[in-house]
Amino acid sequence: MINEKRLLERFLRYVQIDSPTKEELDFAVALKSELEELGMKVHMDDAGEKVGSNSGNLIGYLKGTTQGESILFSAHMDTVAPGRGVKPQIRDGVIYSDGTTILGGDDKAGIAAVVEAIQSVRENNIPHGDIEVAFTIFEEGGLFGSKNIDYSKIRSKKGFVLDSGGDPGTIIVQGPAQNKIDVRFIGKEAHAGVAPETGISAIQMAGEAISNMRLLRVDDETTANIGSINAEGPTNIVPKVVEFFAEARSLSDEKLREQSDHMAKCCQEAAEKFGGSVEVNIENAYGAFKISEDHPLVNVVRKACEELSIPANTAKSGGGSDTNIFNANGIDAINLGIGERKPHTLEEHLHIKDLENSARLAIEIIKQFA
Repeated sequence: MINEKRLLERFLRYVQIDSPTKEELDFAVALKSELEELGMKVHMDDAGEKVGSNSGNLIGYLKGTTQGESILFSAHMDTVAPGRGVKPQIRDGVIYSDGTTILGGDDKAGIAAVVEAIQSVRENNIPHGDIEVAFTIFEEGGLFGSKNIDYSKIRSKKGFVLDSGGDPGTIIVQGPAQNKIDVRFIGKEAHAGVAPETGISAIQMAGEAISNMRLLRVDDETTANIGSINAEGPTNIVPKVVEFFAEARSLSDEKLREQSDHMAKCCQEAAEKFGGSVEVNIENAYGAFKISEDHPLVNVVRKACEELSIPANTAKSGGGSDTNIFNANGIDAINLGIGERKPHTLEEHLHIKDLENSARLAIEIIKQFA
């Protein structure tokens, strides 16, 4: 049903269009043209103006040929660094970069699968209800595109996000909430060689706090990480200011609060121990989502997988995605595995068969709703 050669060429073309976060415009313009050629009405919203991207989200609409329920497919256009000048290579049925960049299958594989599915549906006169797409900007680093999408332009109340690392057939039914935790320790400068005892080291306070924190895998539902630490100064001055930037995630809102409070308490206790002060800012980046195992969306994907003889399984994810934001905005959504392997690394790769099965699965989902 799908055109395998065209799908592969489409994906290879997509990954060679640079679209780093906040610079998605070239890719968005190319996609807009393709979607319009497929008969879709396409709107670019003003999310980019709000979040500092040179592009908005793309929202596409294809009128149905049946009275079936409207459905939304989504994937994000931006890629992480290093993502400029991607040179895809194929070895033994697997697509890699040349090793100097990421591949960009996260999430151009999802976009290629959706566009190929829509084109195949049109070419083969497959009955379908209304189909919408939302190709978002600035997903990496905070889901800012989906947070600022023009939801008045989306009619669907059921959605499928193609942006997970599991094999096609993996159904992500639960994703975590995340808190951003920014910390600033303030100590007192002093000459480190002449009178260090009169100073208060901000670095020492930060080290004390971090050493007392529960970090990385906290439990089976919760993680926490210190991402970066900033402190500048010569070795002969006791440092006055240190900042670090952290996160906590959990599938449980209560556990997320407990972990965030724990990290803040470690900072406060360290500041008190050394006689300095600390500022802790905790900001919720996004909420958790949970879809029941017997939700109609899950059952539709299971049936579609059965038609394709693809094993289906449900899973939880430790990563956030646009799925979290759609669920928070009245769209029941699940994230689907598309075979992303080692994303965000120079070893990122994608099996061609997974790309093809993702497109086939999207077609079967469309059929189920027709």
